[in-house]
Amino acid sequence: MKAPVLPRTLRARLTAGLVLLLTLACLAVGVTSVLALEGFLVGRLDEQLSASGGRFAASLEHDEKHDAKHEEPDADNKADTRGQSNGTFGARLLRGEATQAAVVRAQNDAAVPLTASDRASLAAVPVDGRGHDIRLSTLRHYRVVAVAGDDGDVLITGLPLEPVEETVHRLEIAEAVVFGATLAATGIAGALWVRVSLRPLRKMAATATEVTQLPLASGEIAMPEPVPDTDPRTEVGQVGAALNLMLGHVGNALAQRQAGEERLRHFAADASHELRTPVATVRAHAELALRHRGPVPGEVRHALERIQSETRRMTGLVDDLLLLARLDAGRPLAREPVDLTRLALDAISDAQAASPGHRWLLDLPQEPVMVTGDDHRLHQVIANLLTNARTHTPTGTEVTLSLVEKASGATELSVVDTGPGIPRELLPEVFQRFTRAGHDRARAAGGTGLGLAIVLAVVQAHGGSVDVSSRPGRTSFRVTLPR
Repeated sequence: MKAPVLPRTLRARLTAGLVLLLTLACLAVGVTSVLALEGFLVGRLDEQLSASGGRFAASLEHDEKHDAKHEEPDADNKADTRGQSNGTFGARLLRGEATQAAVVRAQNDAAVPLTASDRASLAAVPVDGRGHDIRLSTLRHYRVVAVAGDDGDVLITGLPLEPVEETVHRLEIAEAVVFGATLAATGIAGALWVRVSLRPLRKMAATATEVTQLPLASGEIAMPEPVPDTDPRTEVGQVGAALNLMLGHVGNALAQRQAGEERLRHFAADASHELRTPVATVRAHAELALRHRGPVPGEVRHALERIQSETRRMTGLVDDLLLLARLDAGRPLAREPVDLTRLALDAISDAQAASPGHRWLLDLPQEPVMVTGDDHRLHQVIANLLTNARTHTPTGTEVTLSLVEKASGATELSVVDTGPGIPRELLPEVFQRFTRAGHDRARAAGGTGLGLAIVLAVVQAHGGSVDVSSRPGRTSFRVTLPR
């Protein structure tokens, strides 16, 4: 059995609750009024029957002949119908058997044929002078009173309940029409009133929805306007004031975060820019010293080679930081046709030369794949992905670079390797800056932790997306670029 479906929105629930309460109130009023009217009318009948004193029944004479044979009385046996209303029923019972029964018709009496069940019903009426309901086969619903006669018989007098039932039925119809119209009008008016009353809540919901759609993770955020309903005397006003206070706190926190990011970005850009010249100078002097034709002690030569290696590494790190700072600042990239097929061929060739122990595979379509973007930066994306696969997989690993043109018009570039995979706890932060597989931040592999961060920044600057999936034996980086 299915549970009843309840309205989901607050407006529908309030409206349904209002209509339901009014329906219960109308039902209570209607049932009470119907029962009260029916009781009143039946009481009037009982008063009339009590006032009659059984005169009509007493005027019916016993017919011993017919009584002995249990036959119906003679229709010519007239009774006293003076002062009796039309439909009045009278019967005389002797020793529990009905001897006479008649009903007033147009100021006259007419004999009533009685069946065995009718006789049993009449005999079962208590002789207490109170009203009781019976049904006879030839008559409808009657209200009867039984009193003891002077001759040791029982006099039963009754009046039809049909007028009472008709009056009550008319009241029921009138109440159904009035209450139905009232419920319909109340439902419509209540729905409109609830809609107007909940308008401030809808504004708050719209403001909250607008906040949920803001990119709160990064960048400068323009908070929505505060809600105007802040009356502390109302529940809605209290919620509005709390929402405005929360929006203010969130806006201040985001502004402080953005200011901190801007200071850090400017610092990284300035520091990278300032470090380029001294690092290049140190590298140049180290190379110049290594080219000296005279004898150079072995320890000095080793130190110069280490200086040259580290300055080369520092140069790459400074260039990467400067690139990220420029991308964060929104510097536009070049927008020109780029042959991704040629970039893939060049990058796989460089990777094969750098690590001949890996198996480098290409999966390219027959026709060149063209996109619009920055040729140098897209080459850097492919090179960084291949370098990441080479650096974090053992010798003999198979690395496949593929290009696919989607039916939607986008181009998908993927780099898939058969290495050990990325640890599950590292996957959510693999594109963050200075992320390394080892917690000891070892530099034995020569990585700076900025390669994949540059991939993400460059791809997003081109309006694309990048994602990763990894398990032991298969790691896949997928770059999607608009055509």
